[in-house]
Amino acid sequence: MERVKYIDLGMADYQQSWDLQGQLLREAIAQKQRINQEPDKELPRLHHLLFCEHMPVYTLGKSGSMDNLLLSEAELAEKEIAFYPINRGGDITFHGPGQVVGYPIFDLEGFYRDVHRYVRMIEEIVIQMLKEYGLEGTRIDGYTGVWLKNPNRKICAIGVHMSRWVSMHGFALNVNTDMSYFNYIIPCGISDSDKSLTSMEVELNRTLDLQEVKSHLKYYFKELFGFEYLGL
Repeated sequence: MERVKYIDLGMADYQQSWDLQGQLLREAIAQKQRINQEPDKELPRLHHLLFCEHMPVYTLGKSGSMDNLLLSEAELAEKEIAFYPINRGGDITFHGPGQVVGYPIFDLEGFYRDVHRYVRMIEEIVIQMLKEYGLEGTRIDGYTGVWLKNPNRKICAIGVHMSRWVSMHGFALNVNTDMSYFNYIIPCGISDSDKSLTSMEVELNRTLDLQEVKSHLKYYFKELFGFEYLGL
């Protein structure tokens, strides 16, 4: 059984968390190379699951368009919102306080080599967690992430990057997020009039315990991927 190290970064600087992901990814790839070179040693693969919040920041995926950022550089500075073009898939999204951001740095050769299945698994983890709060998460054909339906409201964005079957980036779940920040972007490049954004706080009309939400997510990661946590 694979073993995963869980780290709660708390309120994390975006650049520092991105740098940490890169460091852990390189370590996982180096370990993979040792495993291939020394198969008799039964070396463990390296997996990490990072949870955090960020101060307000927009991130633009490698397939995204700058047209979906509706603020100028001066306006970003005035509103104290950072901006990073990054190497995950997907378009533009927002990270901020009250949002659970998850970064699985998994060597997928320890689970399965299937990016589509991996993304569907993250969606399923969020869907199962939402059930704990009486919310029915679902998928919409042609779109990644987790949605609530009738009308279609996106509650969790997903964007990943793979290098030698090691993952980085991940998901952003709106829990107690200030949704006004999404007014300054075309989120995920989706401008359809029949689709909008929401948060758990909006849907349940109450502020949630972020640590409790993280605990549920952490549980479903373990159950659905079928791993154990290191040191827990």
